[in-house]
Amino acid sequence: MDAQALQALLDSLIECWENEVVEFKRAGNDYSTDAIGKYFSALANEANLRNQDRAWLVFGVDNHSRKAVGSDYRPKAENLHSLKMQISNATEPSITLRNIHELLLTEGRVLLFEIPAAPLGMPIAWKGHYYARAGESLTHLGLDKLDEIRRQVGAADWSAQVVAGATLAHLDVAALFRARESFAKKYANRFAADEVMNWSVATFLDRAKLTRDGQITRTTLLLLGKLESAHLLSPHPAQMTWKLEGPERAYEHFGLPFLLNSSGLYQKIRNIQIRILPEDQLLAIELAKYDQKIVLEALHNCIAHQDYNPNGRIIVTEFPDRLVLENDGSFFEGLPADYIAGTKTPRRYRNPFLAQAMAELNMIDTMGYGIYEMHLGQARRFFPMPDYDLSEPQAVRMTIHGRVVDPAYSRLLIQKTDLALVDILALDRVQKRLPLDAAMVKHLRKAGLIEGKRPNLYVSATVAKATANKADYIRTRGQDDAFYKQMIIDLLTQFGSATRKDIDQLLSNKLSDALDDAQKETKIGRLLTSLRRAERIKNDGSRKAPVWVLAE
Repeated sequence: MDAQALQALLDSLIECWENEVVEFKRAGNDYSTDAIGKYFSALANEANLRNQDRAWLVFGVDNHSRKAVGSDYRPKAENLHSLKMQISNATEPSITLRNIHELLLTEGRVLLFEIPAAPLGMPIAWKGHYYARAGESLTHLGLDKLDEIRRQVGAADWSAQVVAGATLAHLDVAALFRARESFAKKYANRFAADEVMNWSVATFLDRAKLTRDGQITRTTLLLLGKLESAHLLSPHPAQMTWKLEGPERAYEHFGLPFLLNSSGLYQKIRNIQIRILPEDQLLAIELAKYDQKIVLEALHNCIAHQDYNPNGRIIVTEFPDRLVLENDGSFFEGLPADYIAGTKTPRRYRNPFLAQAMAELNMIDTMGYGIYEMHLGQARRFFPMPDYDLSEPQAVRMTIHGRVVDPAYSRLLIQKTDLALVDILALDRVQKRLPLDAAMVKHLRKAGLIEGKRPNLYVSATVAKATANKADYIRTRGQDDAFYKQMIIDLLTQFGSATRKDIDQLLSNKLSDALDDAQKETKIGRLLTSLRRAERIKNDGSRKAPVWVLAE
């Protein structure tokens, strides 16, 4: 939204004032993240119950005068937007703010946090507790409201149905162990790993939302069932198929349990190292043909969104230059393009019980954000963007490219690491000879990113040609993230601990010269987050003054 639209939105919210889906706070820089999380849970749940697609938490408005007074909450943009990750990490199921709108007024800075409604059938918890609103007050979500949300899926959810005759004996021991590991890792800040491992099977399955009142569901069998238990789902085949097409042809079927066999299918894909730049360029970079995280994200999305009623299977076809993943069922809510920016959270899921269980087991990290993450991942690897084919009414086909389409596109991404995703998406359309609107063509041309005349546009090679000096080229390109992460590990190994200032001093002059100071600070923060999530480092200090050490 532009400033005029935001002002109109703020005026309308103030006019209606606080209710179950709107909350105002003055909120200084030290406002508690935990308090924000509780309001996030409450407002998301209330928006669901009132059939609203969003709710609002507004900082910088006085509760008594009902006038804007300004807020200094997280004045740095990178710190402000890191709130999205903090919200995502502590909500169940994992969702986050749709947008953070910033409005600069003469009275001060006003922040409007756009909170998506809880998906149908899925109440949102903050750190394991469900919250709601009673008028303007924050309270716990009562059983009546909790049941009302959970009843929204009812008998329509194929994945939630209890399987007659199914018992714990029909579950795969290795899959159960993997499920416990994934759950313990996801909730490491709430449960000790040993505690999760010592729960009874029934207790674990209920806590991981795989069973209903202790009864085995179709979801339980899909994810954890023994191969020989598949007959309990008959006539539904519960099957994934890998198919090789090209000079050589082959196939293999993969059945239950999907939690293990999705990785088994990935292992069949011939993931060779390829050079993404032609030989006549200054330097070539070698990368794996496919990124495991991207492929599994796509495959897990197929599992979560498959329409199981037509008794079809999920198919992954490997061509020499691409993977094509197919699942039954139309794209369930909206279009793929709606999710590329990472700001849309779907209200509904075809298989909400299955989707929630997969989120609990870390198979899908953030529901509604998979498409965004896959596009961002391909961009970071300098590869073409994924493509979606919705031409068949009751099927979705997604293509993951495993080769360079236009070398100029890849060279440009390597050398201009600060390109916005919207620009990369537009350049991807140029290299694939797809239509582009006039405004975007004008923008790309002004930035010197494309050349030619419509419809014969092509990605500009000017940037690559200008880097005749090898040292300048390397300084602009920077290094792979693994290089910087190893530097952090080496620093901690040598000195035992390091503050954020120490790490900034270590890396700032090593990062790409194409990044400004703010972008370097953001990148270092992402490197630390990645190492922490991989359990290679941990923070022995406070949130405001972190002291990083090697994880034991």
